[in-house]
Amino acid sequence: MAPPVSAPKSASPSQPSGKSEVTDLKLQLRQLAGSRAPGADDAKRDLFKRVISCMTVGIDVSPAFSEMVMCSATSDVVLKKMCYLYVGNYARCNPDLALLTINFLQKDCHDQDPTIRGLALRSLCSLRVQNLVEYLVAPLAAGLKDHSSYVRTVAAIGVLKLYHISATMCHDSDFPAALKALMLSDPDAQVVANCLYSLLEIWTQEAANSEEAAREIETLYGKSIIYYLLNRIKDFSEWAQCLVLDLVSKYIPSDNSEIFDVMNLLEDRLQHANGAVVLATIKVFLHLTMSMTDVHQQVYERIKAPLLTLVGAGSTEQSYAVLCHLHLLVMRAPMLFSSDYKHFYCQFSDPSYVKKLKLEMLTAIANESNTYEIVTELCEYAGNVDVPIARESIRAVGKIALQQYDVNAIVDRLLQFLEMEKDYVTAETLVLVKDLLRKYPQWSHDCIAVVGNISSKSIQEPKAKAALIWMLGEYSQDMMDAPYVLESLVENWEEEHSPEVRLHLLTAVMKCFFKRAPETQKALGAALAAGLADSHQDVHDRALFYYRLLQYDVAVAERVVNPPKQAVSVFADTQSSEIKDRIFDEFNSLSVVYQKPSYLFTDKEHRGPFEFSEDLSNLAIGGDSGDDVIHSAQRYEENDKDLLLSTSDKEENGGPTHNGSSTYSAPSDVNSSLTSLVPSSTTQPATFAIDDLLGLGVPDAPALPPPPALSLNAKPVLDPGTFQKKWGQLTVSSSQESTLSIQGVASLTAPQSLIKHMQNNSIQCIASGGQPPNYKFFFFAQKEASSSFFLVECIVNTASAKAQIKIKADDASASDAFASLFQSALSNFGSS
Repeated sequence: MAPPVSAPKSASPSQPSGKSEVTDLKLQLRQLAGSRAPGADDAKRDLFKRVISCMTVGIDVSPAFSEMVMCSATSDVVLKKMCYLYVGNYARCNPDLALLTINFLQKDCHDQDPTIRGLALRSLCSLRVQNLVEYLVAPLAAGLKDHSSYVRTVAAIGVLKLYHISATMCHDSDFPAALKALMLSDPDAQVVANCLYSLLEIWTQEAANSEEAAREIETLYGKSIIYYLLNRIKDFSEWAQCLVLDLVSKYIPSDNSEIFDVMNLLEDRLQHANGAVVLATIKVFLHLTMSMTDVHQQVYERIKAPLLTLVGAGSTEQSYAVLCHLHLLVMRAPMLFSSDYKHFYCQFSDPSYVKKLKLEMLTAIANESNTYEIVTELCEYAGNVDVPIARESIRAVGKIALQQYDVNAIVDRLLQFLEMEKDYVTAETLVLVKDLLRKYPQWSHDCIAVVGNISSKSIQEPKAKAALIWMLGEYSQDMMDAPYVLESLVENWEEEHSPEVRLHLLTAVMKCFFKRAPETQKALGAALAAGLADSHQDVHDRALFYYRLLQYDVAVAERVVNPPKQAVSVFADTQSSEIKDRIFDEFNSLSVVYQKPSYLFTDKEHRGPFEFSEDLSNLAIGGDSGDDVIHSAQRYEENDKDLLLSTSDKEENGGPTHNGSSTYSAPSDVNSSLTSLVPSSTTQPATFAIDDLLGLGVPDAPALPPPPALSLNAKPVLDPGTFQKKWGQLTVSSSQESTLSIQGVASLTAPQSLIKHMQNNSIQCIASGGQPPNYKFFFFAQKEASSSFFLVECIVNTASAKAQIKIKADDASASDAFASLFQSALSNFGSS
């Protein structure tokens, strides 16, 4: 008997069968198009779900476009939503098909159901087809005046979509003015928020080329609109509250009473359940009180509790984001958080990235009152099964020791780590012991007694081995086996692949030779021979340098390699104060999470309109600048953001930190012998007597030319787009070479120093970049009471103390006067 024929299985919506499925869908849709039979809408729903399912998994169902449009003639909201989703997906890829949708979308924009009107208007604006822009104007104008708040909400965002498709059509229809009027009069809070968002984006993009748009933005930051939005803050959604609070953070109150009015109005926002609203409110408080030291400190006290509450509530991701902001505040005001250190103890359930951040915060807030408890907690983490966290905890203990808090107990704890017999613990501890000995030489006997028992063969990590070798060379007079340990390391030179270890080994053998020559002579010869034959350039050069030093004079070699040393007072910070201030200015953004300013991780098209455009890298005449990497000029005002320090503290800590420059002091006889090499006819003032000792031919400071008779606008405004356009149109009116003074070369450690100096001379920088010794700048200036601009390309080489200057000007007759003024400003750089 033949087996029964099984009925064909229908394709599952989640498992479409390709072209045959699409063909089948088209036929079924065509049969239901226009049908008003009972149950037709339910059948359409099933078919629409299958179409959306195919579209979701990547099957092209655009052949069914006309059938889908024909089936859209229904009052079922669910069918409308699915049809609009389908149309919006394929209209952008197939503009010709989009024409089929215009009629039914425009018809739906006049439907009696406000939900359908809003959905149709949103879909119409989402087509994003340039040829269909004219069909958007009338529905948008009607939508902004619709009696339904939902439709007005959609229309407000629709105007922004129209702007991105055709900015000209948007302005010709006067939609920005309509949005502003709607924002100030609409009773619905979400409509107001959408209008504000659209206006901000439109006017921000227009501000670079339109003075009117710039003035409109200023009105948004005005007192009347700010107070209008603040009085309605509780009506807004959480997203809208964040938008309004970000706007308020840029508001500049006229007096202190306004500051307190705003803070009192927003006080309850600090207790909001949403973390984004709390952070946005904190940003407002911090920025408003920046100029009020006492109040600013009280703000820190006030925001501690909400932030600590958010850390313990919500998801791990939210806790990490809040902790990043707390970390930023802790770094600025560690004393205010010193009593809350237990909140930053690591929990067993915390992920590694949260634990690492908490360890950094514990390090920052450690002081005399809490060091013992914090170090005790950190020592517990050293045995953690999570090796990266164990390493971080050991480093944290070392950092606290370097802060001069309870050094005795901490050194004992670190030496105990060496007895744990865990490779990674020993490695991290050796690196820290090396730094401790550089700062606290008086602990050398205790440390060396323990370090001397460690076998170099058990250390595998390059940094740890380098630290051990440094101690063997530095304290070889106190370590009986030091020459023999170094000799065994030299014999195994080929087995050590790290250049860092080889460099330290060369230096350590040299130091040991000066202290225990008979025992080290053989090892020194073998080390120099191996170094000279090394393929790594740095190792080869150091070995050759030591060999020639010894050939010249052993006594001189000892004074160079092993001079008397002073204790290191301060170790280098990983971030400059300017970078930290920039991150603080971008509070409540990804900059805080990434711990870097936004211009370092955003593309140029996503930066603000006044940020530097990378297209300027191609502006130079000729082909010599195509490879230059030019970064956005950081427009900083030089101010002290650490308002929690007293005036005396600022004076004590305000000086530059010279890490390393004061670490080793050369003997006086070397200085005197070098000074005698300078001819008397070229003697510089006492401050710069050592500037040209290496024979680099740095010229004397040129005589300062008299200030030219040309007045410049103190605050010129020129956006990058206009600068680039002018630079391409104008010809070079002046090309000169200028010489920098020795003081100027010494001051040019970063582009910002010269940028600040030129700003004081009414010359603004629009772009800068480069690495030592070559820096490149683009400056501009404006003639007083005139629209004439001067554009400058300035390439500075600090090695030769020369600057190549190219000037272009709207008024070529004034180029010479401006060139003299520019050279005068450049010559004065570093003299004040």
